[in-house]
Amino acid sequence: MDAQLKRGLIDICVLAAIRDEDSYGYRIIKTVKPYIEISESTLYPVLRRLGENDMLSVRSVEHNGRLRKYYHINQAGIDRLDAFSEEWKEICAIYNFVTKEAHHE
Repeated sequence: MDAQLKRGLIDICVLAAIRDEDSYGYRIIKTVKPYIEISESTLYPVLRRLGENDMLSVRSVEHNGRLRKYYHINQAGIDRLDAFSEEWKEICAIYNFVTKEAHHE
């Protein structure tokens, strides 16, 4: 998969993973992994970038004597998910065009 396309899709998947419930890194990876391959070394820069763009916020909670960071989607993140839903319609139209052409050859 194209690296830039995958990067954008990882951002969307991470936002979707925390849309309904705040979550922490390991759980986000487990939630997203069935759909797109992601590692800790990929996830944490994504979370940092999404935070810098005000798409999520973070809070620390003590868990088993250690601090665990929980990520919460902000309005800008919800807006990004909504925009992706609209963009997906265009992506599907392009996919249908490409695969239609491939089937006619």
